Amino acid sequence: MRARLVPGTIAALAIGALLLPGTAQASAAPAAPVVDVRAHGSTAGTALASGYDKPGTRLRVDAGRTSNARWLEIDYQVQQTGYWCGPAATRIALSARTAAPSQGELAAQLGTTEAGTDHIGQITAVLNARLGGGWYETKEMPNDPPTQAQRDLLWHDIVFDIDRNYPLVANIVAPPGNQPPGYPPDQTIYHYFTVFGYDAVDRTVLIADPASFGGNQIYWISFDQLATLIPPKGYSA
Repeated sequence: MRARLVPGTIAALAIGALLLPGTAQASAAPAAPVVDVRAHGSTAGTALASGYDKPGTRLRVDAGRTSNARWLEIDYQVQQTGYWCGPAATRIALSARTAAPSQGELAAQLGTTEAGTDHIGQITAVLNARLGGGWYETKEMPNDPPTQAQRDLLWHDIVFDIDRNYPLVANIVAPPGNQPPGYPPDQTIYHYFTVFGYDAVDRTVLIADPASFGGNQIYWISFDQLATLIPPKGYSA
């Protein structure tokens, strides 16, 4: 699925004019700014990077940890079209472990069209193909609200995977009244983003959101909110 918007809303959401595939790599760009997660708290709703709205814009987050939290090094990039959230989220996840391919390469491998990326299973398959082996599995969360067993598995997967340097990719449905920072409050958004950190005390998770809704790229949300955003979709972990 893509970040599904009504016609004409992409520009209004400050994502900027869409680029043709490959445009962002057409000329040399300065080094990606570095986001220092340690300089911020992990309170839900805390935005760590904002204002980098141009499609293809890159940011870097260095890995780090405290006694209660851990986050991974990633190469973040704003999605280059309104329907490349799946390729962009996949790219961010891959960047924690390998040199990240372009969004265009991943869009082709994922089978992404102007209708978006149909199913989280396509992302699972590409992550495994790119990294070798079969670490990633597709975890479905069909119940809305999720069952306690589904919530427990999601938290286990987040901690287990991130502790082993594997980000997660989540397929979410964000309706009015239950949205991450900056999302258009009058629309239901169908989207993919990357989970690459957690705080076990605050029970928050660190999100790399390729849509840059409202200019928010890297932010914390509560685990409880994440668990309600994924149903009835799923995630790769």
